[in-house]
Amino acid sequence: MKRTVATLIAGLLAVGLLACSKQDSGTPTPGKAGSAPPAQAGGAAIGLSISTLNNPFFVALRDGAQAEAAAKGATLITVDAQDDPAKQIASVEDLIQKKVKVILINPTDSGAVANVVKQATDAGVKVISLDRSVKGAEVSAHIASDNLAGGKMAAEFLLEKIGGKGNVVELEGLPGSSAARERGQGFHSVIDGKAGVTLVAKQPADFDRAKGLAVMENILQGNKNVQGVFAHNDEMALGALKAIEAAGLKNVVVIGFDATADAVAAVKEGKLTATVQQKPDLIGKMGVEAAKKLIDGQPVEKNIPVPLALVK
Repeated sequence: MKRTVATLIAGLLAVGLLACSKQDSGTPTPGKAGSAPPAQAGGAAIGLSISTLNNPFFVALRDGAQAEAAAKGATLITVDAQDDPAKQIASVEDLIQKKVKVILINPTDSGAVANVVKQATDAGVKVISLDRSVKGAEVSAHIASDNLAGGKMAAEFLLEKIGGKGNVVELEGLPGSSAARERGQGFHSVIDGKAGVTLVAKQPADFDRAKGLAVMENILQGNKNVQGVFAHNDEMALGALKAIEAAGLKNVVVIGFDATADAVAAVKEGKLTATVQQKPDLIGKMGVEAAKKLIDGQPVEKNIPVPLALVK
């Protein structure tokens, strides 16, 4: 009897150990937000920390990086911060623990990520910033369009379309992001002090279409005498366009930034006036190219520009 009980206990322990070994196998959990799967054996491991994948621009950036990683035989581990600086910091720490060689980071907040970027470099992980810069920490390279030049381009075209005078609105991106700051600076370098031009409203809508709609609705409730709108990205521009249409206003010039598929379609339909064209897939591709050079011990430029154009 005692021998039978001992045999039964030994069998149960063996089953338990087998189950534990399966749970600790390191297999990534599908759909687990902010958690990076382990770096795979074979090929260089590169981390990509995206501010949000709830934006077509950054989806295209991710896709460009994935395609180039596949072509280069590298493993790309993508984590989504969902526009949450705390989540981004945690996911970058996770990438460091996974021992990736390089982290490509598109900051939600340029200053908030400084400490975790320092943490990565202290651990021997190279960091490259994409589209938005890191404020307060050194990176190996920064790859982005010239947001200042894009803001100027938008302002000059807006002034041309409204005949050099009128009331304009500026919808700002996420406070703290370098893209919002630089696009705004470029825009203001042209319109500030311009005779006949009045900036009647300047409010953040966080690069979000729904917020762009809501903010523009609120602005129009107080003042419908608006001739032009510059939004720091296409999502906000498309939201603003919807609010303008709902208010029954005609001939309001609306200019966005990014040239997403929806925005380009709206330009072709004659609804959106123009959008400053970035090439997010190229930013992602160039990010992986630079990362691979760093892994191979090759030098990279500190600032790598991506060309801009105006879709109108």
